[in-house]
Order: sequence, then structure tokens, then C-alpha cells
Amino acid sequence: MPDYSYFDMYIPRDTTREAARQLLTEHAEHGDWELDRLRLYPDGSRHVRLRRRIIRVTRTM
Repeated sequence: MPDYSYFDMYIPRDTTREAARQLLTEHAEHGDWELDRLRLYPDGSRHVRLRRRIIRVTRTM
């Protein structure tokens, strides 16, 4: 089973959908993060959890 590291992010309600998309796209392209969970609150704010796989190096000899 793969291990993941997680990154929680809060996006305020006055952030536009396009700006939020651009922010998440930059994290995905440059940090190898993928979307794990997105929670949209009634006031318009978002709580985002990103994850990326932890690569463990195993010894061969």
C-alpha cells in the first residue's frame, strides 16, 4: 500500500473559481500534488487536501 504525504489548504471565500483552479493547477504541476478532498462551505470558502506519494528507496545489496 503506498504512503502519501498530505497538504491542507484553506481558500477564502472571496477567491474566484478561476483563481482557485489556477492555484491548484500550479501545485499539481510543480509539486506533484493531486487532489484528495475538496470541501466547499456554505459561505463560499474551500478547504482543500492535496496528497502526493512518498517514494521510499529500498536497498538492493
